[in-house]
Amino acid sequence: MAEFTAKDVQKLRQATGAGMMDAKKALTESNGDMEAAAQWLRERGLAKVANLADRENTQGAVAVVVDGNVGAIAHLRCETDFSAKADDFVSLVQDLADIVAAKGEEAVNELSDRLDAIKVSKRENIEIGTIVRWEVPEGHILDSYLHIQDGRGVNAVLVELDGGSRELAHDIAVHIAFAKPPYLSRDEVPASEIEKERQNAEGVARAQGKPEQAIPKIVDGMVNKWIKDQVLLEQPYVKDEKKTIQQLLGDAKLVRFAQVYIGS
Repeated sequence: MAEFTAKDVQKLRQATGAGMMDAKKALTESNGDMEAAAQWLRERGLAKVANLADRENTQGAVAVVVDGNVGAIAHLRCETDFSAKADDFVSLVQDLADIVAAKGEEAVNELSDRLDAIKVSKRENIEIGTIVRWEVPEGHILDSYLHIQDGRGVNAVLVELDGGSRELAHDIAVHIAFAKPPYLSRDEVPASEIEKERQNAEGVARAQGKPEQAIPKIVDGMVNKWIKDQVLLEQPYVKDEKKTIQQLLGDAKLVRFAQVYIGS
């Protein structure tokens, strides 16, 4: 006979939204194991997690994998950093990255049972966020960086180079992690964003009482500085601000980068 208390039943009901008799049945069938009981309820459609979906989930964890010419990033969202730092959560996001690298982005569906179980056990809006998978051509260099905080990945970067070295790719990945550039090159910046920045710059220049004839040149300078902050290739390298990333690359070409971080 399974041993559990009325408090165990209440805890399971609060975690799953199941009815009292269903919760008792689940604990009986699972020999009092709370996690197994939650899984038992989920498998029978008795755990109610759908109402969590509209709750904000800006916390979470990320993981990154590089295996030969394949790279992957997985992002798992949740509501609290307490859940994000838990071993089962960190393990799941790493397994998501591993399976994406091995089998492709759709392979995350193979872990749907574990995802549902963790939703039930933690009673949070937990969902898969950004998933990235690359396969790079032979001869290209692929490297990554993962910034870890409180035992979980919080900032993951992939970098692909044509030429250069693995060390160079890693150094650039570290730079990206801290600089968070939205774009690789100037031609990727949307014209609408540039125009918005131009209008803002003109407003600032006029508010500062700059001479009318000087305003166009001042605005051009402000907008150009803003673009350099947005574009990876034109950013000063964090370890040597006398060099831009473009200068750091030398003869190598930065083909692309991907970054996923908590809060993004």
